[in-house]
Amino acid sequence: MDQDSPIAYTVLEGGVPVLGSDGVRVGTVHHVVAAPEKDIFHGIVVATGGFGRRFVEAADVASIHEGGVDLNIDSRTAFGLPEPSGGAPVFKGDPASISTWSHWVHRLTGGNDWKRRS
Repeated sequence: MDQDSPIAYTVLEGGVPVLGSDGVRVGTVHHVVAAPEKDIFHGIVVATGGFGRRFVEAADVASIHEGGVDLNIDSRTAFGLPEPSGGAPVFKGDPASISTWSHWVHRLTGGNDWKRRS
């Protein structure tokens, strides 16, 4: 992980390196997936070379800095991510239905309160 100055996703350019949490280079940024008019960062598409392009969700991006992008996931997981499909993921869930107990169980076990719509 580089210790360069952090930058915003809005100035992230293609071609900068993307590193997994294990320090292995996954590839380079192909492009940013965002809704800039609403200031929403969805993630990045990574050109991996031999594995094609992979979509990395914003939640899996640890940091964006001058030297590149660091991920919260290791390189093996990153190579196994889906190819870009043209749309941002949609999640279902009702915040009012999430109990404090289940929220903390999810936090402690690495789970998630939201479920991806298929």
